[in-house]
Amino acid sequence: MLLTLMLAVAGAISIIEFRWLTNSVESLIQDNYKSIEASKSMLEALEREDSGILLLMLGEWQEGTTIIQAADSSFMEALKIAENNLTEENEDKYINKIKENYTQFKENWQRPIAETDKQGNLLWYKNESHKLFANTKNAVTEIMNLNQKSMYKEASELKEKSKRAIMHGIVSILAALIFSLLLNFFITRYFVRPISQLNNAILQLQDGEYQLDVRINSNDEIKMLEKNINKLLNRIKQTS
Repeated sequence: MLLTLMLAVAGAISIIEFRWLTNSVESLIQDNYKSIEASKSMLEALEREDSGILLLMLGEWQEGTTIIQAADSSFMEALKIAENNLTEENEDKYINKIKENYTQFKENWQRPIAETDKQGNLLWYKNESHKLFANTKNAVTEIMNLNQKSMYKEASELKEKSKRAIMHGIVSILAALIFSLLLNFFITRYFVRPISQLNNAILQLQDGEYQLDVRINSNDEIKMLEKNINKLLNRIKQTS
């Protein structure tokens, strides 16, 4: 029963540890991974907006406007996901920085470009539009790096915890095996060996002998069995 209990405890510890690890991995995916994917979506949207601005500068008003509006919707959706998934310290400050930079960038491309002095004006694009685009992109990259570092750190911690979980199971199993060996040793020494001695003494009992040639060095039921067998032999001797 003790051996069964130890094995059950070892199994329970392993199950609890690995269930905890599973929950931690799920939490890691739901938290940091979601923010990282949202950051990637924002970066892709920014790239499309920048391409749309270049099309506007080339006079492709309709196509450029369509691309920019679609990219703007994608960016705002991704930003909302990141804003509702704040899991790291001061992550709200990173979100606010993205909002500030994107607002400036958006106000810049919302101003008329086609059929104005901005159309084909590479100097304006370099000094204003692209600069605001780069600032927003850097702000998004910062929050993505924050979550990536946190994800890597948590993944490293999970790796160490998984090792500890395995060690707990191994230690418990080894303890159960050692206990079973010790239990087998004591059972053999204190139960099996004395019974074997009694059995051999009975088999070697010769005619005319009424005393077992064995001494059980214990004070338990096996010793009582030895005494009772000798008493029985003594009665047989008296009646014969």
